[in-house]
Amino acid sequence: MKILVTGGAGYLGSTLVPLLLAEGHSVQVLDSLLHGGESLLGVWAHPAFQFTRGDIRDRSVRQQAVSGCDAVVHLAAIVGDPACAREPDLSRTVNLDSSLALIEESRKAGVSRFVFASTCSNYGKMSDQSKYVDEESELSPVSLYAETKVAVEKALLQSSDPSLKWCPTPLRFATVFGVSTRMRFDLTVNEFTMEMLTKKHLVVFGEQFWRPYIHVRDAARGIKLVLESAASKVAGRVFNVGSTDQNFQKQQLVDMIRPHVPEAVIEFVHKTEDPRDYRVSFARIADQLDFKITRTVAEGIQEVSALVRNNIISDFTEKRFRN
Repeated sequence: MKILVTGGAGYLGSTLVPLLLAEGHSVQVLDSLLHGGESLLGVWAHPAFQFTRGDIRDRSVRQQAVSGCDAVVHLAAIVGDPACAREPDLSRTVNLDSSLALIEESRKAGVSRFVFASTCSNYGKMSDQSKYVDEESELSPVSLYAETKVAVEKALLQSSDPSLKWCPTPLRFATVFGVSTRMRFDLTVNEFTMEMLTKKHLVVFGEQFWRPYIHVRDAARGIKLVLESAASKVAGRVFNVGSTDQNFQKQQLVDMIRPHVPEAVIEFVHKTEDPRDYRVSFARIADQLDFKITRTVAEGIQEVSALVRNNIISDFTEKRFRN
């Protein structure tokens, strides 16, 4: 397939692109390079790789990008609750308006597959602490970031075509972790590991809250799997992407990191007002698409720890490592 990956220079995109190229697909990346483009150096000379520098908000850029494509993987977004809260108008324009326009332009261009990167944050807070939420559970977005994702999901599912000529699939990702060529240290597992190792001190807010986690490479594998699955299995279907046994509380994450830096001082600040608290079932993607993760949170901690200890990155405080 010829696949357009919007946001392909980002944390997840720069991991996905080489996977798709390795499978023989042609890949075009559309990215504004808000966080730089060094993450694409490894694929730059690949004969099946193309790059367009442009803003997803630009109609002419979108139309040119989707032309001739078989599939679109839409990752481009203002990512995360803090970033969206800081610039709400920009976030609505990028995450909602531009996404809806891209969906329509993709259909008009004859694109057959459309994979949308959504989030498990859409679930908000569990109504029953003893149960897991799944794809049929009520969505309760409590942030602008999640609200935009829910709105795009709804529009995408409503656009589903019974003939399967148009195959839209929203993917709700667990919180991502692990090493990527566009590294991020504002994601919980990566941040906790880096701070405990470099500062020997960590402040944890709301240690009791639950989240699911997935390695960035497994998240990319999930996208590739959906693209390569029969349209009848994924068209108009939502899939949580992760593994049910990788749901953890923040306290549990700290406990897993401690053996790597036992001298670190941990300060817990108990909070009760954070409405994001959810344990997620990933049974659907496991049962229907046979998806299995290859790296656990514990293995991801070891991976990030080795990155830090070997000084692969000289300054972990640089802005480019955060969204």
